[in-house]
Amino acid sequence: METVCAVVGIDVSKKKLDIALLVNGKTKAKVVENSADGYKSLLEWLSKAKVAKETLHVCMEATGIYYEPVALALHDAGVSVSVVNPACIKGFGHSENIRNKNDTADAGLIARYCAAMKPAPWTPPPLEQRQLRAWSLRVQALKDIRRQEENRLEANTFTGMTDVADHVNQHIVWLSTEIKKLEEDINDHIDRHPGLKHDAELITSIPGIGTTTVARILGQLGDIRRFDSAKAFAAFLGVTPKQRSSGTSIKGRTMISRAGSMSMRAALYMPSLVACRHNPLLRCFAERLLATGMAKKAVIGAVMHKMTHLIYGVIRTGKPFDPNYLTNGLAIQDGI
Repeated sequence: METVCAVVGIDVSKKKLDIALLVNGKTKAKVVENSADGYKSLLEWLSKAKVAKETLHVCMEATGIYYEPVALALHDAGVSVSVVNPACIKGFGHSENIRNKNDTADAGLIARYCAAMKPAPWTPPPLEQRQLRAWSLRVQALKDIRRQEENRLEANTFTGMTDVADHVNQHIVWLSTEIKKLEEDINDHIDRHPGLKHDAELITSIPGIGTTTVARILGQLGDIRRFDSAKAFAAFLGVTPKQRSSGTSIKGRTMISRAGSMSMRAALYMPSLVACRHNPLLRCFAERLLATGMAKKAVIGAVMHKMTHLIYGVIRTGKPFDPNYLTNGLAIQDGI
């Protein structure tokens, strides 16, 4: 069988996969179910198109949870897979002056992006990491529900609806019990896996970061060592400074870029507040920024940025946080 180099763009949705096969400038389209049978059909279709798996490069966007099963299936089949930030695809579409948007067009756009930019291959997260991510997200979901119920409890108590308030309170008690059980299970899960346990001990050595935040960091980010630098790690999370100025007419204020995971930034917000009080390095850093007149919210964003450098530092060096050790991690070297 004659082999040709080809790229495939996949537009992922909950129920289906829109596929664009780009070979020698020509595009073929196909739609399959987002299911195990659909993945099998995709591989068979590629084989009939005389595309060797060894020369194939598949690209898709990181769309919530729906991309991961197909990415895992293709990776297990020996296909090179890249999972990219949707903002990169959107920006590439702007560069092509794309006006129409539909699933078929999006798949073709992803294929052309893959051919032009050659994104890095995606490495599947280990099973223990995926399990940790799922359980940590479940705990956060229960905490969000509990917060809503606490608001309802306050409202019903204020209006004198005692029977309803008692029922809501029972639910809050149940939620608190379940959250505690899941957090214990998560801690046991981390303890059972040496790699997770080692990284968790390093990250929790940083004042301000607790076990709940560590579970979300390790579950969603996995091995932080894959990032080339602390700056790259911070950029991935979207906590790097973003400037907006041009000439003399545009002088926007600097803020965090917010280009990464919103849930991870939310997970780091409260630890950053705690670190402003209890982490000696970050407390001095925050006080110095406040003294310059910087707004408190902007200071918290800057502290989040520096905290990501500390996290990267302790992981890369394998040494616990030590405020007196100026070469701790690459964190101090990167600007703390």
